[in-house]
Formats: sequence, structure tokens, C-alpha cells
Amino acid sequence: MIDTLTINTLKWRHITNPSDEDFSFLKETFHFHPLDIEDCRSVNQRPKIDIYDDYYFLILQYPNFDRQNKFIKTKEVKIFWGKDYIITIEKSPWYVNQLFNEYRERDEKELCLNLKTSDILLYRIFEKLMVESLYLLKKVGLDLELINRELFGSRQVKIIERISVTRKNIITINTILKPQLRVFHSFETGQIKGFGDTEYMEDYWGNILDYYQKLWDMTEDYEDLIEGLSKTFDSMQTNKTNEIMKTLTLLSSILLPLTFITGLFGMNVLFPFITPNSNTAFWIITGAMAIVCITLAFFFKHRKWWP
Repeated sequence: MIDTLTINTLKWRHITNPSDEDFSFLKETFHFHPLDIEDCRSVNQRPKIDIYDDYYFLILQYPNFDRQNKFIKTKEVKIFWGKDYIITIEKSPWYVNQLFNEYRERDEKELCLNLKTSDILLYRIFEKLMVESLYLLKKVGLDLELINRELFGSRQVKIIERISVTRKNIITINTILKPQLRVFHSFETGQIKGFGDTEYMEDYWGNILDYYQKLWDMTEDYEDLIEGLSKTFDSMQTNKTNEIMKTLTLLSSILLPLTFITGLFGMNVLFPFITPNSNTAFWIITGAMAIVCITLAFFFKHRKWWP
């Protein structure tokens, strides 16, 4: 379905879950390149900007949480940008749809005053997407802070799950942002001229690039932080395992001579100090075993092997 918002001579057409009729309308009305229409039909395209004489075609990707608010997935926005129109396409209602509805409810005079060209409208769309992406990335930062707090707790299984999920989300964000460097650099280098006052829009494009650079820097910082937390957790688990193995080894060292003693006197042979119908041998053997245990424990404690 195509929704249209008219602002003076500027038209913003927003399409959610486009159909074949919508694509036919775009092709017949605006004569867009067939390859661009084909890209709109496909999903998970590589971010890019195609430059034509009378319009630009952009494919952009941004992070978004799934319905469980746990894993980050890729949301794709496709934009046709012309002199007096903007056409945005989303597979399902998302932030661009929210912005479209916000503008549709605003006063018409205010919109005419603030959105004079398609360049400014495109900037507002970019800004909306960047602000929401920044908010999402801050939520990832809160997850990292929570992991850092729980790192020294006793819920190891939960911590492993949190680290794995957060690491996957950061990798996903990295794969989303990295391919768009070329797209945003084209604005910075002046390759994209726009349709209005180029010098007037330089500061606005620079602001979008600042957003993007901030997102990129935060992603790299979070990537280093999750790797550090993961290594710290692995070291703690390894140290804990070593302590357990150390304790078991010391216990085995104590039990080994006791096993030897019980095995020796368990043989069906006569011993010099064992007399029939006497309990003396039992108490001698028990006392010897107790002395061995105490001696070994004292020795391990003296050598600081026992905690």
C-alpha cells in the first residue's frame, strides 16, 4: 500500500510490504531503472547508492531487535530520492513508518516551513534512523554493563548465555554498519550533490556522518569490551577448574597411602602383632591411618598447597 504525504510541491510516498501493483506503479510513473525495481523486490541486499541523472536509489540497513528483544536482526530501508519526491520502502512497519505518521499528524504550515526540499526530508529520515540505532546500541552497552556486574557471581550458565548473545549482537551490528561506509563517504566527498543548496546541506550531511562515526566507534569499543569480558570469564572458569582439580589431587594423595595400608592388612595372612580374638591390631591400624592423614594434611598446609 502506498501512503502519500504532500508538502508544498514535495511528495513523500511511503510503501509498507510492497506488492507487485506497487512496483508496477513505480515503474510506470517514475520510470525507475528495472534493476532498482528488482532490488526492491529482493531482501538482504548490500547497502549501496545508485546515481542517475534525475534521481538516486539507496539501500540502507540498520539494526533492530527481534520480537523477543534478545537478538539483533537486520532491517532494510530502500529509498528513491528525486528533486520533488522521496519514496521509502519497508518490508514491515518500522521507524520510517513512525516518522511518516508523525509528519502526517503535524500542522501543514509547520511542515511546509521545515521541509522545503527533498534533501531536508531525506536528512530527517536519516536522522530518525541514526537516533534509533544509537538508542539500540546503548541498550547493548547496558547488557555489557550487566554482564560485568554478574561476572563474579555464581550464575555461570546465565553469564555464558549473556556473553554469547551479546557477542552475536555486536557482530551483527558490525556487519550492518561496515558495508555502509562507502555510502556515507559519498556524501562526505561531495559525490552526492542532492537537489537543493549543496553548501546549505553540508552541515546536515556532516551531522549524519557524526552519528555514523559515533555508532561505529561505540561498536568497536563494545567489541573490545565483550572480548575482554569473555577472556576474563574464561580465565576465572579455568582457575576455578584448576582449584577443583588441585583439591581432588590432594585428597587422592591422602587416600593413596590409606588404600595401601588397608590393602596390605586385608591380605589373608598372619601378621606379627595380630593375635586371635584381639582388637589391638584394629586400633593400631586405625591410629596409623589417622597419623598418616594428619601428617599429609599438615605437610600440604605447610607447603601452602592446601587452601
